[in-house]
Amino acid sequence: MAQAPAAIAFDAVSKRFAEARTNALDRVSLDVAGREFLAVVGPSGSGKTTLLRLVNRLAEPSEGTVRFEGKDVRAIDAIGLRRRIGYVFQGIGLFPHLTVAENVGITPKLLGWEQQRISARVDELLSLVHLAPSDYRDRLPAELSGGERQRVGIARAIAANPPVVLMDEPFGALDPLTRDALAQEYRRLHDQLGLTSILITHDMTEALLLADRIAVMHEGRIIEVDTPHALMTEAKHAYVHELMQTPRRRAERLGALMAGRK
Repeated sequence: MAQAPAAIAFDAVSKRFAEARTNALDRVSLDVAGREFLAVVGPSGSGKTTLLRLVNRLAEPSEGTVRFEGKDVRAIDAIGLRRRIGYVFQGIGLFPHLTVAENVGITPKLLGWEQQRISARVDELLSLVHLAPSDYRDRLPAELSGGERQRVGIARAIAANPPVVLMDEPFGALDPLTRDALAQEYRRLHDQLGLTSILITHDMTEALLLADRIAVMHEGRIIEVDTPHALMTEAKHAYVHELMQTPRRRAERLGALMAGRK
């Protein structure tokens, strides 16, 4: 029996920008399996966001191939591709003049769904992200808190049942309590809906707690990719080993505090 293609695959992908002296991405190869939750971490400028933008053709590779469900993304209509991929980012990007219901329902509307189906989907999704439809569907984004806007952003990203969701620092601007709650809520949705998710984050602890695998980027390359447990216990690259020290120290200090030790 033939093995199903990866949901997303990067095959020796490089990206050069005209104004840059070095590649933003340098021969990156990576497969993301269907229903996998992959976190991508690394310092600023390591190529994380560029990698994400190649998936939905907001950028094009200089070399190599990016595949979506086995097809070269360059052979897929860009607008049609983007409507099949959810996208959540830190700036949220809700349309300020549209209500919550209109924001969530915008992609289904563009896809030609009937209004009754759109309305039912909006109510379903608002309930999934714990925003009561009767209280929130007619509000404008300016009437929402940051955490509420981000919940609406997540609902909008999955409104048209996309198989893949891309997330670029989606929780970074939130306070710690809201950030943790929303991150855990998204992981629940990922599992419940059978999504394939790629999360860009600077927070290694967040990556360790949410992801099935973590890809570590440095200077445009993926230097190591493995499960959270493997990276914590047997990181092979010196930079990755150093990255693991912060969450390890935090865990040790919290354990000491819970045991009554300073």
